[in-house]
Amino acid sequence: MKYWILILLLVLTGCTTMKTNMTDYVTKQCGTEPAFNNAYWNEHRPGIYVDVNTGEVLFSSLDKFDSGTGWPSFTKPVPNSSLYEKEDDSFGIRTEVRTNASHLGHVFDDGPNGSLRYCINSASLKFISYASLNSSGYGQYESLFNYSKALFAGGCFWGVQHLMENLTGVISTTAGYTGGWIANPTYSQVSSGTTGHAESVLIVFDPTQISYSDLLNYFWRVHDPTELNKQGPDEGTQYRSAIFYFSEEQRDIAIRSKQYFDASGVFNVPAVTTIEPASAFHPAEEYHQDYINKNPSTFCHALRAR
Repeated sequence: MKYWILILLLVLTGCTTMKTNMTDYVTKQCGTEPAFNNAYWNEHRPGIYVDVNTGEVLFSSLDKFDSGTGWPSFTKPVPNSSLYEKEDDSFGIRTEVRTNASHLGHVFDDGPNGSLRYCINSASLKFISYASLNSSGYGQYESLFNYSKALFAGGCFWGVQHLMENLTGVISTTAGYTGGWIANPTYSQVSSGTTGHAESVLIVFDPTQISYSDLLNYFWRVHDPTELNKQGPDEGTQYRSAIFYFSEEQRDIAIRSKQYFDASGVFNVPAVTTIEPASAFHPAEEYHQDYINKNPSTFCHALRAR
């Protein structure tokens, strides 16, 4: 009888030692996932981290640092989170960090420059990239970051992403689909040419390091903007050349940039590139992301001379 009373008390306090899946084990049973073998310990993209059980925003990549421990580490939570602390004597005396729904990890006083170190289990979190904040319903958190977005289509997204992702000031790139009328399209659907979507690349950049005009200068150089609905051997509207703008300022800059390109004499015919308002962007399947880095023997696009 005493044994079952003990089990009941452990369940009621949210901490048992029975392991089911990793998320339940960590968030409901106060477990700890393996170091260096979890989703976010080495995640460097800009974005936010939310409670995997409730979606509440807890941490920002702006406060994430490499602690060398093999778990995601942060110096502080986002303002006004419901995160709270309690004493944990299960393994010495530590300070547990949790929400009303989830055990997250522990907090220590050995963070960088005298700050705290919130040592958090990846299994208690869900990462929302900066590029996906708006489409995921977290658009209000874009203001945490002093970043901007650009969205270009220039044929196969493998090559465009590869040539633009390492530019100084580019924070992240995502290959995906935009400009069409099908929600959450697959590569197979887009490849059919019947969805209206173009293979495109969403670029997150720091405007203090690289301007939108600079990105456009590279955009003209990474593809042939005079080819209508094709790029090299790839044909179809999904391979069209397009600039998708997020603001009227971007629209005006794009128009002037296209005019300048046409006047430059790089080609003896004008660009067929369309300039369209940005609509929903759908990230492509994971195997398309950084495809050329994963498959270095693949050749796709080349950067023309200035």
